[in-house]
Amino acid sequence: MASMRDIKRRKSSIQSTQQITKAMKLVSTVKLQKAKNRAEQTNPYFNYMYQTVTSMLAKSSTINHPYLTKNESPRKAVIVITSNRGLAGGYNSNIVKLVAASEELPRGDVQVYAIGGKGRDALERRGYKIKMDDSDIMESPVYEDASALCRQVLEDFTSGEVGEIYLAYTHFKNTVSHEPKLMKLLPIEFDEEEIKDAADANVLMNYEPNEEEALDMIIPKYLTSLFYGALVEAVASENGARMQAMDSATSNAEEMISDLTLKYNRARQGSITQELTEIIAGASAIS
Repeated sequence: MASMRDIKRRKSSIQSTQQITKAMKLVSTVKLQKAKNRAEQTNPYFNYMYQTVTSMLAKSSTINHPYLTKNESPRKAVIVITSNRGLAGGYNSNIVKLVAASEELPRGDVQVYAIGGKGRDALERRGYKIKMDDSDIMESPVYEDASALCRQVLEDFTSGEVGEIYLAYTHFKNTVSHEPKLMKLLPIEFDEEEIKDAADANVLMNYEPNEEEALDMIIPKYLTSLFYGALVEAVASENGARMQAMDSATSNAEEMISDLTLKYNRARQGSITQELTEIIAGASAIS
């Protein structure tokens, strides 16, 4: 059995750690409220943007445009959004596992555009090529950051450096539920049912001034919207995951402190009992 001094030292250490986890939980809770409100305000716009553009392009599936056709490059770009800090439970590892387990993203053909240092480091250790690292975006993402990222990725796509573009991020459902998602962004593909539904709608799509110029404007804005929406949801998910992790750590520390307190009292009681026994034995020997 550990000595009372060892038990007391360990209990003091856990109490100090508990104070830190409590503070981190409070900070994450405040940040989560702001990020949650931001995500809830922006989500409807980006959802309708996605539905509108995909519906429009499904009705225009016969258009021959660089953004709608796959080029010859076997390489694939994946924008991976994680955090720059840890202590967020499985938030970062879930995204890394999602990318690593995807059959659509063979390691040798993937170029990673990393947004978040944790995901960058983990994928680099697994042998993935890091094409770009722009982890500072996660500190305070704004629409201009998403626009700059979109321009870079589209430039690589149109130049033939990459043939497909994917986005890996964490979808924010609610405070306690966050879902890692992998989306294929370009070339835009539709299943036969979507094309059939678009054809049955008998809607004629007219582009002004022409198809190519219209899509050159629409698709970059569409992708930028998806990037920004993913960044906003990722920030909310990160703080939600960190709040849960710190809450669990605080509860675990409380249980450990209670257990150590019980062990300390037992050790103290045993020590007192032993001292009394020795005193009584000594008194009996004298008498």
